[in-house]
Parts: sequence; structure tokens; C-alpha cells
Amino acid sequence: MVTGRVSAVIGQGRVRGLDAGFVTLWLERTATKIGEHRDYLTQLDAAIGDADHGINMDRGFGVVLAKLGDGASRAPGPILEASGNALILSVGGAAGPLYGSAFRGMGRSLGDRAVFDAEDLLVALRAALAEIQRIGAANEGDKTIVDALVPAIAGFERGLRAGESLPEAARRAREAAEEGMRATVPMHARKGRASYLGPRSVGHQDPGATSTELLFEALEQAADETDGAGGAP
Repeated sequence: MVTGRVSAVIGQGRVRGLDAGFVTLWLERTATKIGEHRDYLTQLDAAIGDADHGINMDRGFGVVLAKLGDGASRAPGPILEASGNALILSVGGAAGPLYGSAFRGMGRSLGDRAVFDAEDLLVALRAALAEIQRIGAANEGDKTIVDALVPAIAGFERGLRAGESLPEAARRAREAAEEGMRATVPMHARKGRASYLGPRSVGHQDPGATSTELLFEALEQAADETDGAGGAP
């Protein structure tokens, strides 16, 4: 696995800027967590979907890792866009277009800048949500990715508005994503493959919301590791 160099622009004892190394680290940690939970994600999908979510996501992030290791020097935005393209081309089912477009949306939001901050990351996460909703037309309560992503973004913003460090805000996001993920269990699916099951979708945790929670687990881990490399206290 490629290990991205993490650097931060320091001012007033807090992280003011994040670079390509941070984005690379986040993607690497996401790939690891998806790989570790591949079978679990597939089991969740077997109950209400096509039984391939974990397999597909693991394959897709394997391709993302290969892209990260191709030696190309890129800014954070282009890295995310390239990762999104890789997911669209390599992940089957609805997850490829949804996650791929989300990462491409984040990349376009960051543009070509070499360094970005936590506020820029918040804007990028909102862009990811907009892309997912544009493609999937899902809202909270539909038993989808959105049920974990919306509260995660709100939690991240609450942390930033409270003046918290990046690791603290990322922890809030992960906790909110976990709550949103678990809240999908009693829901009646209204979007996606699970919606075909009608009332039988109740009682099962949504696999897309679960992989989204893993994405925020990885963000929290990357933020903690960036902090340890000389970032916010």
C-alpha cells in the first residue's frame, strides 16, 4: 500500500491547511476499512440487495490504491477526481456511479489548489452529497447512503462552528454517521434495490450507509494521524 506524506500548514497551533498527502491517507485508510469489512458489507447486501456491495467496493478501492501508486504528482482535487473515475469504472451496481460521482464532486470543489482547510473540506462533502442526491434522488429516511452522509456532514459542521480541531470535528462526523447508519435498520427502503422488497426491507441495516460510515471512520483516522504529524492540538 502506498503511504501518503502528510503535511500541514501550521498557524496558532492549529491545522490551517491540508494537502495531497492528507487526501491520499484518507483514501488509503478507507480502502483498508472497506477491505476489512468486505464480507460484512456483502452479508448486509445479501439481505436486501444483490450480495455484492462489499466485493464491489473492495475491488474499486483496490483500483483507487493503484491509481495513488502510479507515481503521478497531483493536487488534492485531481486525486479525488481520479479516484472517483476509478470507482465509476470498477465498482458494479449503483455504488460505482454514486460513490464515484461523490468523489469527483469533492475533487471539483477543491479545484487545483495545493492546500485546503477544514472549511473547504466541509464544502467538498456537501458537493459529494449533492452529487449522490442528483444521481440517486434519495433523501433522509429512504434507507440509503444519504442517511449516514447527511448527519455526518452536519456533525462535522457543528464541530467546526464550535472551534474544534480537525480530529475532533471528524470524530463528531463519524459518530453522527454511525447513528445514521444504525437508524436505517427500522426503515422501509424507498430507493434502490432494497425498495423492491417493500416491508421486507425493514429490520436490515443498509449496506451503503454502512460503507459511508466506514468512510468517516477513515476520515477520523486520517485526521488523527495528521494531528500526530504536527497538526492541531
